[in-house]
Amino acid sequence: MTTTTPDHADLSPADDDRPWADPAGPVDERVEALLARLTLEEKVAQLGSAWEDVEPAGPEVAPGTNLFGRVGDLDETARLGLGQLTRPYGTVPRPALEHARLLAARQRQIMALSRFGIPAMAHDECLTGFTAYGATIYPTSLAMAATFDPALIRRVGAAIGTDMAAAGVHQGLAPVVDVIRDYRWGRCEETYGEDPYLVGEMGEAYVLGLQGAGVYATLKHFAGYSSSMGGRNHAPVGIGHRELTDVILPPFERAVAAGVGSVMNSYAEIDGEAPAASRRLLTGVLRERWGFQGTVVSDYWSLPFLVSAHRVAADLPGAGALALRAGLDVELPDQRGFGAALVDAVRDGAVDEADVDLAVRRVLRQKVALGLLDPDWDPQSPALREGTLDLDKPENRQLAHAVAQSSAVLLHNAGGLPLPSAGRIALIGPCADDVRTMFGCYSFPNHVLSDRDDLGNGVEAVSLRAALADELPGVTWLFAPGCPIRDEDRGGIPAAVEASSTADLTVLVVGDKPGMFGIGTSGEGCDVEDLRLPGVQEELVEAVLTTGKPVVLVVVSGRPYAVGRFAAGTAAMVQVFLPGEEGGRAVAELLSGSANFSGRLPVQIPNSPAGQPYTYLHPPLGDRQSWLSNLDPTPAFPFGHGLSYTGFEIHGLEADRQLVPTDGEFTVRVKVRNTGAVPGAETVQLYFTDPVAQVTRPVRALLVFAKVPLEPGEEASVRFDVHTDRLAFTGLDGRRVVEPGEILLCAGSSSGDTPNEVSVRLVGAQRDASVIRQHGVPAAVERN
Repeated sequence: MTTTTPDHADLSPADDDRPWADPAGPVDERVEALLARLTLEEKVAQLGSAWEDVEPAGPEVAPGTNLFGRVGDLDETARLGLGQLTRPYGTVPRPALEHARLLAARQRQIMALSRFGIPAMAHDECLTGFTAYGATIYPTSLAMAATFDPALIRRVGAAIGTDMAAAGVHQGLAPVVDVIRDYRWGRCEETYGEDPYLVGEMGEAYVLGLQGAGVYATLKHFAGYSSSMGGRNHAPVGIGHRELTDVILPPFERAVAAGVGSVMNSYAEIDGEAPAASRRLLTGVLRERWGFQGTVVSDYWSLPFLVSAHRVAADLPGAGALALRAGLDVELPDQRGFGAALVDAVRDGAVDEADVDLAVRRVLRQKVALGLLDPDWDPQSPALREGTLDLDKPENRQLAHAVAQSSAVLLHNAGGLPLPSAGRIALIGPCADDVRTMFGCYSFPNHVLSDRDDLGNGVEAVSLRAALADELPGVTWLFAPGCPIRDEDRGGIPAAVEASSTADLTVLVVGDKPGMFGIGTSGEGCDVEDLRLPGVQEELVEAVLTTGKPVVLVVVSGRPYAVGRFAAGTAAMVQVFLPGEEGGRAVAELLSGSANFSGRLPVQIPNSPAGQPYTYLHPPLGDRQSWLSNLDPTPAFPFGHGLSYTGFEIHGLEADRQLVPTDGEFTVRVKVRNTGAVPGAETVQLYFTDPVAQVTRPVRALLVFAKVPLEPGEEASVRFDVHTDRLAFTGLDGRRVVEPGEILLCAGSSSGDTPNEVSVRLVGAQRDASVIRQHGVPAAVERN
């Protein structure tokens, strides 16, 4: 076995003997030429990473920073090269250009240490925008999903990718395409909702936007993470093969088909398997079945967790061996199971060096594609060369505003909205005057600055209180917070009741303040026992409602809370899913009526705190209350629900044929009309039901949707071209099939409001659908 000495200058190739550095050469030939020259130690170095900025004593920004800390100085961790640099912008607050200078210096250091001058890929978080101090804070993924507008989210991905590429970052750790299965799970805010088709639409849009800007996207978290028992982070997953295959995996499969560059394993445990060590998932499903060509990166410290949390490996070399053989390519955020431990595993015969080569090929292929092996590659980022790096540009803010405005959901309106432009309005609630209640847990302020109020937010953001005062200057505003977000302090409730009693109307703003690992009420590691509002906020709502004055209840949250029981006592209800830095202004404009609501629910809103044990995507046994149980699981507001200041009529549903081959297509048309006096946008939703099947099927499942803006009185026809692949499911023998039989199609404005029905019959033999050829359903809007 060849070893590398610390002083390797004499081993460096001559300038004319570097075929891997030829930009005109075929990618695979360049990779093989370099791979052939690397020693085992240098190969393994390409599979590790280093986190230079991690602060063990600061806020825990990943599950283990306070436990693990840094693995070593860069001179040591990169002495034979380095695969990735971890979070060069997203760990500590610095001016953007200072980060860029430091990143360039680290790249030069890595190149000088490497015998072949190979730079590292740099990765960072980008869930609600580039997680960097001073970067635009977009609405959370759950809010993005509420827009039901994939084209808008593709623009978000492109804007984030453009900023990251300018900053010298090559890979973004987003999107999260987990499908919500339990609302108690703290990471609901990071997902695109509870329907796999909606999650797939939004996830694919984000991937295409980010990668179109030159930054690799990373699918998280493969797989099953959102199905944890009890909604608890880092808990076992109790799901069967069909739920995994038909609900959890489709968004991942779709994004892989769209060309996503990277996939990150889940921390979960599925039927005794840790995904980081699951060859069945990482190789069998991801690579062999779906044909994934990119890299699999570990979620932070997943390899040490194979020893400490899963106990499927006795030590770090054993963990590295398991993960590499399973199909994991790069260890993040540092090198504990890979690095020296992996070298030892190869030497001990626990790992075949051919498996190392396979992973290194995938890493080098991406480095070639990024231009990192080109002779003219510059460690200075484009922004650093230009001397400016504005991560919160006006066009970013406009885009963040558009998403925030498109994502707010009007749940109920009994005349409380729009707000009057004069009079006395009480503004009450702990989320009314705190801008960080509008940011997600992966926004830089809530993620890194939870203990640094002195640094502000890094971006300009106004609270809803300030925005409403600007939007409605003729109103006399009476403000009272009422109570804290989480602490059980009831001392402010009497003052809130007094303000509400003396006002003409009350706007009551309740919800979450996200954070990490229990610091917040929503976010990673911020799980809940039930779906009551945090702290004593429900007592505040009840007290204010007893005044008898009209109340507009606004919920700003990262998960759906069981606020349905308050609907009958309110004049209006609005659900806002953490709307980002422009959230205050966007929501104020909606409440005033200067803008119209168009958001739709990507999750249900429950009626009772513990009576909603599953999502809308459930089988017949989970449907509605019956004499067999005293509990009623019917939601207060169903998936897809959302109102507007105008009205819409959806009608004329028809299919172009009644009999459809099991390997065929059919076209569905439906009309939508704005029946009101103001412009608005309706989301036309087409659902399907499989009345009789060989296994239990969902009562109703989203087939496709289209968001249609309409002027008053305007009508449009929406056409959906449906391939029968969209009707596939996992049959009794465990294979995905399309089965002959009746399919009932329903169109409307939510999963609970579908007055239009038509049926088609699938005919012919049962078809194997192991390979899905059409994941999406093309939609076309024709104006009448």
